[in-house]
Amino acid sequence: MKKVICCAVMAISMFLCACGVCDECNVTKERIDSEKPVKYGYALGSDVGRNLKKQGFDFDVNAFIAGFKAAFTGTESKMTEEEIGNALQEFQTEMITKMMEERAKKAAENKEAGDKFLEENKTKEGVKTTESGLQYIVEKEGEGENPAAEDIVEVHYRGTLLDGTEFDSSYKRNEPAKFPLNRVIKGWTEGVQLMNKGAKYKFFIPSELAYGEGGAGEKIAPNATLIFEVELLSFEKAPKAEESK
Repeated sequence: MKKVICCAVMAISMFLCACGVCDECNVTKERIDSEKPVKYGYALGSDVGRNLKKQGFDFDVNAFIAGFKAAFTGTESKMTEEEIGNALQEFQTEMITKMMEERAKKAAENKEAGDKFLEENKTKEGVKTTESGLQYIVEKEGEGENPAAEDIVEVHYRGTLLDGTEFDSSYKRNEPAKFPLNRVIKGWTEGVQLMNKGAKYKFFIPSELAYGEGGAGEKIAPNATLIFEVELLSFEKAPKAEESK
C-alpha cells in the first residue's frame, strides 16, 4: 500500500508543479499536447487514480489533494503529525482487513466452482479419478516405464483455468520444461507418474492438489482448480549427491 501512496504523491507533485499549484482548470488539452510536465502529470494522475479506484481505496479525493497541497507548499496543516500517523495506521488496518475478507470470499467461491466442475466432469466419457481426487484423460498412450517422483522429467504443457484462460504454456515458449517431479504441485507429481514416455494426458487438478488457498501470483487465484495438458517427452534419474570424502 505504501508503494501505491508513493506513486500517488509523485503523480500529484508533478501535476501541481505543472499547473502552478494547483489550477486544475488550467490543464487544457492543448497544454497536455504541448508541455511534457503537464502531459506526464496528467498521465500519472490518471493511472494512479484508476489503480486506487480498482483496489477499492476509500478516501475523499479533495481532502487527499488538500492535504498534499498543504504539505507541499508548507502551509498550515489541519491535522497534527500524531493525528496524521494515527489516521494512516487506521486506514492501512482497514484496507488490509478488507483485502483479506475479499480474498477469503473469492477463495470460497473458487472452491465451490471447482468442486462443482469436478463433480460433473468425473462422469464424462474417458475421465478417470484417482483416490486423491485428481482427474485425468489419456489423450495419447506412451510406452515404456513410468517416472518416479524423484526423477527429472522433460515435458511440454499448457495450463488453463476453468474459464479457459491460459496462464502458462511451454508450447508458446517453444521450449519444453525440465524439472524434478517432486518439486512441483502435488497434482503434477501424482499425475505425471501415471504417464510413460510419449504419452499425453489432460489433468483436472483440484485446488488442494494445486496451489490451494495461497494461489500463485496474479493469474492463479486462491483455491483455483487447474487444467493441464501434459506431454511427457522423456525422464531421467536424478543425479546422486556426491559422497563427502
